[in-house]
Amino acid sequence: MANSAMEIVALLLTAVGLIGAAASTGMPMWRVTAFIGANIIVFETRWEGLWMNCYRQANIRMQCKVYDSLLALSPDLQAARGLMCAAVALAGLGLIVSIMGMQCTSCIKDNDRAKRAVLIAAGCMIILSCLCVLIPVSWTGNVIIRDFYNPLLLDAERRELGEALYIGWVAAAFLFAGGCIFTCCNVQSDDGDSKRRMYSYSRPSGYAAYPPQPLQPQALVMLPQHQPPQPVLSRHPSTNYSYHSSYPSVRSGVAYL
Repeated sequence: MANSAMEIVALLLTAVGLIGAAASTGMPMWRVTAFIGANIIVFETRWEGLWMNCYRQANIRMQCKVYDSLLALSPDLQAARGLMCAAVALAGLGLIVSIMGMQCTSCIKDNDRAKRAVLIAAGCMIILSCLCVLIPVSWTGNVIIRDFYNPLLLDAERRELGEALYIGWVAAAFLFAGGCIFTCCNVQSDDGDSKRRMYSYSRPSGYAAYPPQPLQPQALVMLPQHQPPQPVLSRHPSTNYSYHSSYPSVRSGVAYL
């Protein structure tokens, strides 16, 4: 399982990505007025966002107006609204789920496998949130760049990339990093544990441990011991023995004399 330091880093990255995604969703600076060509009205700036249009005059006064009808919006703007809201919801849910599965929390006790599964699910939700942020931001940026180089449009109708798009790209990068840390580290740990279980010793299924029984005193039985016969010394020599020796005996010497 990933250590606590990596989990905390992934949690911080996800939190920063969530804040960036929420800020990009609410900011009106998706499309900004481009001051090019004959457009010399530089004291008035127009911002177009997902929810409203804003005009700012001489950096002093700003007026914003919310879109009147959702159905009157362009398809890319409608899709961007839904995807950005889904991204914020998924990132928030993934952040909460990841906190439940971290080692420093006690939500799931004594079950490392369940913690890994929770962190992998949280990482998948965070990566999905990254995709939901990246699609509308990149789509809007592509439309702005395409219209900017369109010769049929007037200079006053051209727009530039706003600050909200850059914040969205950075937030997507943070969400992707946090989701990858949550997912990849725990998947590798799960594979290592399965290999360890594969090569580990498996106890026989028929094995049963019995409690030790107290020893009972038993009667001692004396077994007869066979001892070799001991030599007995006698003053009268015995003649009924057979002993071959290279030296002549005393009796034979006397008889020879």
